[in-house]
Amino acid sequence: MIVPMAHVLAFSGALFVMGLACVLARRNIIMILIGVEIMLNAVGLTLAGASALWERVDGQVFVIFLMAMTSAEVSISLAMVVYLRRRKGSLDADAYDGMRG
Repeated sequence: MIVPMAHVLAFSGALFVMGLACVLARRNIIMILIGVEIMLNAVGLTLAGASALWERVDGQVFVIFLMAMTSAEVSISLAMVVYLRRRKGSLDADAYDGMRG
């Protein structure tokens, strides 16, 4: 492995924390979804790095499934954003509190 695993984990951890901060700090639905994508990419990076470290293909195969899942998630969430924008006229996450009791 060319890159040390500690560097891969540090970079992946930094990406995950940035994605989590984006999810928690933003109120725009699109920015929340981008934060989730960044967190999923950090997990994929960790899996690929661990797969290269242990010289096994399992992590890389799982990353391919993760990429397929995230592409499906993006298409569904884009459709959801378009629908919610038409329905409420806003992409602010606080505007969608209809299920609160």
